[in-house]
Parts: sequence; structure tokens; C-alpha cells
Amino acid sequence: MNRITLSGDLERNLRTIMARTYVRIVGAFREPSWLIWDTVLPIINLSAYVYVYKVMNAPPEFTGFVILGGAMIAFWLNVLWDMAAQFYWEKETGNLEPFLIAPISRMAMLMGMAIGGVFNTTIRASGILLAGVFIFHVTFHISDPVAALLAFGLTITSLYSLGMVFASLFLMYGREVWHMSHLFQEPIYFLSGFYFPVKFLPFWLQVLASAIPVTFGLDAIRKILILGAGLQDVSVNIVALAFFSLVLFLMARWALRYMEDMGRREGRLTLRWQ
Repeated sequence: MNRITLSGDLERNLRTIMARTYVRIVGAFREPSWLIWDTVLPIINLSAYVYVYKVMNAPPEFTGFVILGGAMIAFWLNVLWDMAAQFYWEKETGNLEPFLIAPISRMAMLMGMAIGGVFNTTIRASGILLAGVFIFHVTFHISDPVAALLAFGLTITSLYSLGMVFASLFLMYGREVWHMSHLFQEPIYFLSGFYFPVKFLPFWLQVLASAIPVTFGLDAIRKILILGAGLQDVSVNIVALAFFSLVLFLMARWALRYMEDMGRREGRLTLRWQ
């Protein structure tokens, strides 16, 4: 009986992941103009930093740093506004109740959203990288593709695990967390080094930036793709990203369970405009 139950739960959760992934992917292509503007507008923003570095006669690799940072911003925004805010918006539109009473794992729902979000955002990020190559003549040196894939995979895993944690916070605390996310968006851009390497920050700011997983991921990807580093050169980054991925994934599971327990005790998760 236990084996049958476990098999049924696994099948339901796998179907949930596939369903939520399908919705995210198909939904993105129903409005092609979103893909266009989500790619073009960030390039215009990044071009300002590129030309500032050119005026300052900065080394050529700084242009590559900016382009890679812009590509990773696409993933960060997807985590912050699409992934983290999903349950909050479902509550505001009155669709949260079916999600909570369905005999599936809320983690499976978020994982499906994450996979679909990674697919859609990769298209936008690829457009930014191609613009960097053809417009700004950025050269990428993929000397160790295994290290590049490992660094990127761990960065995405840690980012979307963080998004799962945020999903519970957004749902439990509503507009307060929404405003806090607006408040901290630009400081995160600054501390994580989206537009320049973090090593140029003062030491105490570097320590503060090390609490953000994308800092290690972006630094590793830049070293591999721009500076031609190998796996040994980014081993510290890889270990830090693996640690973030594990800890944030466990935190996400705990936060989702706590959210559901609080909903049962207080009955206020599905109340709108709280």
C-alpha cells in the first residue's frame, strides 16, 4: 500500500511539474512582443554602461562583464517578479484556494514554474549575449565548458531556490514584502556586481555581497567565459553555489510547510488585501 501511495504521489507531482512548465512556456509565446521588448530594452540600458567604460578607457573585458551581468539580470528579475510573486498574485486573483486544496506538493508547482521560467528567460538572456557579440564585439573564451555549465546550473538552482523561499514570504506578508523587494532591487544590482566585478568594492561590502548567491555565480561565469579560467580557478565559487543551492532548497521546503501550517491555524492565507 505504501509503495502504491508513493508511486501515485510521485506521478501526480511529476504531472504537476510538467503542467506548470507547459503553462509558462506556452504563455510566453502567446505574446511575442514581450519577448522582443524584454530583450531590446535591457540592451539599451546595458549600452549606457558599455559606453561609459569606453569613455573611461576601461579594459575590453569590462564590456563582456556588463553583457554577462545583463544576461543574469534577466534571471534575477524572473525569480523576483514571476517566481516569488506567483502565489501572491494567485491569491489576489482568487485562484490560490484550488492550489492549496489540490493533493499535490506546492514544491512541485514551484519547480514547474522554475523550469518554465528558466526556459523563457534563457531565450531573453541569449538575445542579450548575441547583441553583445554582434553589436559590442564581445569575445567569449569557453576553455572549460564543463565548468561553465556547472557554474551556470548551480547559479540557476540557487536563484530559483531563493525564489521559492520568497514565494512563501510574499504570500505570508503580502504588500510589505512587495515593497521591500522594490527597495532592495537596485542595492542587489550594486552588491552582486551585475555591471562590474565585486572585487572593486570595499572589503566590508564584498562580505555583504557574499550573502547573495548570484554574486558567486556571476563571478564564476565571468572568469570562465571572459578570462578563460578553468574549474580549479572557480572551485571556491562552485562550493559556495552548491552550499547555497542545498541550504536555500531546504529553506524553501520549510517555508512552504510553515506557510501551509499557518494557513490551517489562522485561516488567512487566502484572504485578499490583507
